[in-house]
Amino acid sequence: MIPDPNRLHPLPHADRVVHLKPLVTSPTIEVGEYTYYDDPEHATEFETRNVLYGYGAEKLVIGKFCALATGTRFIMAGANHLDTGVSTFPFTIFGGTWQDRTVDLVTGMRTRGDTVVGNDVWFGHGSTVMPGVTIGDGAIIATGSVVVDDVPPYTVVGGNPARPVKRRFPEEDVARLLRARWWDWPVGLITEHVRTIMAGRPEDVERVAEENGLRAPARPRPAPPA
Repeated sequence: MIPDPNRLHPLPHADRVVHLKPLVTSPTIEVGEYTYYDDPEHATEFETRNVLYGYGAEKLVIGKFCALATGTRFIMAGANHLDTGVSTFPFTIFGGTWQDRTVDLVTGMRTRGDTVVGNDVWFGHGSTVMPGVTIGDGAIIATGSVVVDDVPPYTVVGGNPARPVKRRFPEEDVARLLRARWWDWPVGLITEHVRTIMAGRPEDVERVAEENGLRAPARPRPAPPA
């Protein structure tokens, strides 16, 4: 049996696990198939408890096959306070004359844009992602981490602020996996090769993609400076 990505609770008798794609309703949150959130008490409240301060147009985009442990939170750009003047107090949100005299300051604030998470990313318990961060495919975010900067693909980060701990694979193997893009394969092909995906080598995964016409072309290397 293959799990249904549109089923809210994919595991029998385990309501603590939810697929996020069929759960989210916000137009500023996009989640790929099979990405799940695990929470023993508030799994279905992900949008309100785990995506915070999403007042603006900035989006949270999460790819496919990501695993989010309890307490994973995304701080959106609406949490930012203006810090270019003397005070960081948010006078504008209280309305009235304070809003009339300051609304242009708030609407003119620059943000880092959307928060984008790749595919096959694992978030440890209680990890926090700050606004405008991009996390690459295959990354691992250690328990309790606070991610303030972009995370390269297949990199383990940890700490507050999160810093690279190690690269999961050598550069050439990362390139193989980014060409293979197993998360975009038809689910039947994923099922057929699920053991290879879980325990095989990057070259094995790339070979399956190539044999099935699913291998992306290699990205050209940047030209050396003149």
